[in-house]
Order: sequence, then structure tokens, then C-alpha cells
Amino acid sequence: MEFIGYFSNVFIFENLLILVLGTIGGLLMGAAPGLSPTMAVALLIPFTFKMSPDQGLIMLGAVYTATVAGGAISAILLKIPGAPANIATVMDGYPMAKSGKSKEALHYCFISSFIGGVIGIIILIFFTPILANFALKFGPSHMFWIAIFGVTVIATLDSNSIIKGLFSGAIGLWLATIGYDSVLGVERFVFNPIFSGGINIIAALVGLFAIPQVLSMIEKKQLDSDQFQMEKKSIVQSIIYNLSRIKALVVGSVSGVIIGLIPGAGGQIAGLVSYDQIKKLSKNKENFGKGEPDGIIAAESANNAMVGPSLVPLLTLGVPGSPTAAVLLGGLLIHGMFPGPDLFTIYAETTWTFINSLLVAQFMMLIFGLYISGLAKYVIKTPTNFMAAAITILAIFGTYSVQHNFADVIVMLFLGVSMFFLSKFGFTAAPIVLGLILGPIAETNFSQAKIIADTQEGIFRYLTSGYLNLTIITLCIISIVYGIVSEMKRKNA
Repeated sequence: MEFIGYFSNVFIFENLLILVLGTIGGLLMGAAPGLSPTMAVALLIPFTFKMSPDQGLIMLGAVYTATVAGGAISAILLKIPGAPANIATVMDGYPMAKSGKSKEALHYCFISSFIGGVIGIIILIFFTPILANFALKFGPSHMFWIAIFGVTVIATLDSNSIIKGLFSGAIGLWLATIGYDSVLGVERFVFNPIFSGGINIIAALVGLFAIPQVLSMIEKKQLDSDQFQMEKKSIVQSIIYNLSRIKALVVGSVSGVIIGLIPGAGGQIAGLVSYDQIKKLSKNKENFGKGEPDGIIAAESANNAMVGPSLVPLLTLGVPGSPTAAVLLGGLLIHGMFPGPDLFTIYAETTWTFINSLLVAQFMMLIFGLYISGLAKYVIKTPTNFMAAAITILAIFGTYSVQHNFADVIVMLFLGVSMFFLSKFGFTAAPIVLGLILGPIAETNFSQAKIIADTQEGIFRYLTSGYLNLTIITLCIISIVYGIVSEMKRKNA
């Protein structure tokens, strides 16, 4: 219970002020399309040089936590995920906003994010040594099968057609191969120099979601005023309903904790996997994609439940559990703190102050998030021409700011226009983005697994040996069979 002794450090005036500002700033940065949690934390690391280790880590931790939740704001209101972690939130968040329930959807987002986040931080506090050993068991073969498990989810993301979902996912997997092979360094599908760096995930995310939305606004010329009338929903009602959705909260939180522990997986996989699982377990499968609250609750609780566990392998082994945790490693190193036992002995005060601040940040995120929910009406009532112009500017700025490369902006616009026309034929963006995310994970880990396997008993033996591999393979088979059976039942119905 050593962490209790350092809890008061969080409430020192300077530390608390930094925590409040970091939380508010994180929510705003998360809501801006293109500003992912990883990028937000990376941008702020230089500002921590002159801070004490306590204050620097508190600011980075608060921004990390709040940005993950803040990305749901634009996902729900504008149909543009603020970050890859919020892709699943778009599925039911935007349909709820269109039906006049944007405030309610944002309530569910921040309440479930808070619950998932608190569970994740509690896991971090009490089970760090045990879970660090579990995280160390994951190698290239396990990561390959986890990526394949994610691929099996692709088909069910498109609620209209499993075939279109698979085709969209295949497009995403192909886009992921453009550029240079990360292991062998071979150039592939580089039709033009602008593709030499591959397809940046943020550029793809913004293009596939933001640009079709802008073109759709221009095409319709004006929004249907009735579809955006705000329904009244009190915070108390939202909390009661949210707490009653036990299944969605459990599925989301458990998915987030497990995936957070796996080095390199990230929140985007946690959100999509939890969304897929709650959809399969739900009695109202036909409601998903049309404004089902359980979809938001599961996805957002998973995104934030992932934050705490992703720091377990980082703090104990120096192995980041997510891309953002990898950037946080830089924040530790610039203050002369190296992952391992020393963090909990020599630097115990700083480490526990940082971890405790993450717990307090969840409460801050809930308070300010619910306040922001009440301001949703001003976004909804913005005239279409102003909204389209604002989204376009944010899309271009957000894409360019990632790598300061105008080629990314061209790629973003090309993907966006292509997605607009694909959507006319019933295709959706989420499977494409998931394929783009999972492609490099599967390919890189398969290449690494093959290199290792060639020195042992062969690739097949390497990929299918061990209880962990067999467990994930079994989950893949179950997911595929379930998808086929569900599609057959839907067609028969």
C-alpha cells in the first residue's frame, strides 16, 4: 500500500494546476482530428525539460488519459474520430447524434471512459509485478495471431454486408503494404514518390472519415434541422443507465486491460475488439450501427481501461504497451529515470505520484467531459457551410502537422474522395482503417517470426506451439465461425 503515502503529492498546488490544465488541454487536443494521444504527448515532451520529474510526468499522464477520451467528441458530433482509438465510437455515436442524442452519447462516452480508466489504473497499482511477467510472454508469433484475430473482426464491422466488410478490410490491408517493408526494406506499390513513405495512419484516418463527411455536407447543401434537435437527458439519468449496462462495461474494461498489457497493441485494437465482442454477445445485434449505447460504452471503457495496463510493461521492463506509452518512455528518460526496479525504490516518490495522478486525472476527465457534453448543442447548430470549412481546415492542418509533409495531405485528400464514392455503393471506412492498422502488425511480426523459426523447427511449428498461441488461434476460429453463422442467420431471416 506504498502508493497511499504519496497520494497527497498530487494535491500540491502546482501539481494539481498542471493536472487540471493537462486534462482540459488533452480533451481539446483529442477532439481535434489528427491529434492522436501519441502525437499530443510527443508535442508536450519538450515543455517538460524545465519541469521537475513529478510535474512533467503528471502533465504527460493527464494529457494521455484525456486525449483518449476527448477523441470521442469529434467522433460523435462530426463522424470523425479524434484518434484511431475512437474509430469504434463513430459506429453508434454519430447515429445517436443524428437522432438528437448527442449529449446523451457524450455522457455515455465520458462515464464509461471514467469507469474503464479507473479499473485500468487500479490494475496498474496492485498487479504491476505479476502482469509484467505476463506481458513478457508475448513474442512475434503471439502478436501475429492477435493481428489475425483483429482481421476476423473486420467482417462484422460493416453491419450491412459481410462481403463488403471483408472487401473494405482487404483494401486496408493492401494500403498497409504501400511503401517500404519494415523488416526487409523492399519498396512496394510506390506508384508515385508521394507514396514512398507509405500511408500514414493519421492521414488515412482523417481522410477516410473527414473528407467524405465534408463532401456529403456540400452535396446535401444543408442539414435536416429536425434530425439534430437536442433531447434533454440529465447527467443522473445517464449515470444510472450507464451503470446498468454491466455486460458492456465488463466486456470493454476486460478487453482494454488485456490488450493494454500486450506490447505495441494500442487503444485502436482495444476499442474495435470490445465493440465486436459486445455486438456478438448482445441480444439486439440489429441495433448496432444505428445508435446503440452499448457500442459506445464498450468501446470507450476499453480505450481508457487500456491506459493503465499499457504502462505496466513500460515501468517494470521498459517495454511500452502502446505507441503512446513508448513516447512516455522518452519523458522518463529525459529526467534520468530508467524503467525497472529503481522506479519503485530510488524513484518511488516520483513514480507513485505519477501513478496516483493518473487516478485523479480520471475524475478530472469525467468532470470536464460532462461539462463539455452540455456544449454539444453549439457544435450541432453550426451552419453547414461553416462546419464544412472548419472540418476541412482541421483535416489539412492535423494531417500536415504529423510529419510536416505535404505529401500526407495529398494522400489524405485522395483517400477521402475515394471513400466518398465508395460510400455511395454501401462501403464503410472502419474496416479499411482497421486493415491499415493491423496489416503492418501482422506482416512485421510474421517476418520476425519466420526469421526466428528458420533457426528452429520451422514456421508452422513456431506459430502453433505453446498454450498462448493455441488460445489466440482458438479465438480466431471462434470469431470466424460466429461471423459465418451470424451472416447465414441474417440472410435466412
